[in-house]
Amino acid sequence: MREYIGGKFSGERAMFAAEASVFTDCIFEDGESPLKHSKDLRLYNDSFKWKYPLWYSNNITAKNCTFFENARAGVWYTNNISVEDTMYIAPKGFRRCGGLTLKNVTFPNASETLWQCKNVKMEKISAKGDYLAMNCENMEIDGLELVGNYCFDGAKNVTVRNSKLISKDAFWNSENITAENCVISGEYLGWNSKKLTLISCTIESLQGLCFIEDLKLVNCKLINTTLAFEYSTVDADIVGTVDSVKNPSGGIIRADGIDELILERDRVDVSKTKIEIKMNGKNAG
Repeated sequence: MREYIGGKFSGERAMFAAEASVFTDCIFEDGESPLKHSKDLRLYNDSFKWKYPLWYSNNITAKNCTFFENARAGVWYTNNISVEDTMYIAPKGFRRCGGLTLKNVTFPNASETLWQCKNVKMEKISAKGDYLAMNCENMEIDGLELVGNYCFDGAKNVTVRNSKLISKDAFWNSENITAENCVISGEYLGWNSKKLTLISCTIESLQGLCFIEDLKLVNCKLINTTLAFEYSTVDADIVGTVDSVKNPSGGIIRADGIDELILERDRVDVSKTKIEIKMNGKNAG
């Protein structure tokens, strides 16, 4: 492989269509699309300071790199890319990518990042910004810390473990989502989704978990959660008390207590929902 060490590159398409190369301690300065249409690259300790550095690329490994704020829309239409131990400051990163692996990456400005990507693995990720992972498919996530609204809108086939999501409108319009051992805080969680499963999660949400088809909760806590389950079909096993439940469409809800239960017969068929209040680990009926 060809090696570039300590290089400084500027101008549009500075290393256009580079192949089978290693870039170490290099700086890509002003100039759009420096590595557009590249393939089989290894990037170590490199700095990207301008727009569109990796578009239409294939087989990329990046470690200990920095994507500065002006490296906007940095990685689009790229397949088989691994990014590790990297500071990704620029917004709108990673669009329509396939075979994407992110490990120990920090996104301080993750606005509109990870859109329409497929086959994504994420581990130890910190992100701040709205609309993370819109319309993504086939994601495996472990250790995501996110502060940002509207995450995973329209996503499909996603598993999130050991994560903390501070996010209004998380998982809207999504399908086949599983969150396990997570903390999720934000209004209107999961609206208009299908096959949403929450396992051993702590949830805080105003009017959350509504308008969902096939909602399942296993060993979950719902703290400060009000007006839950409206027009949802639900199978819920809840640890502790729920502040209020309103008009579920059907299913079963098991909890230690429900402070306010709203069942409006002119809105839903109340016979389709079973409520079980647990006492000392047993169902009271």
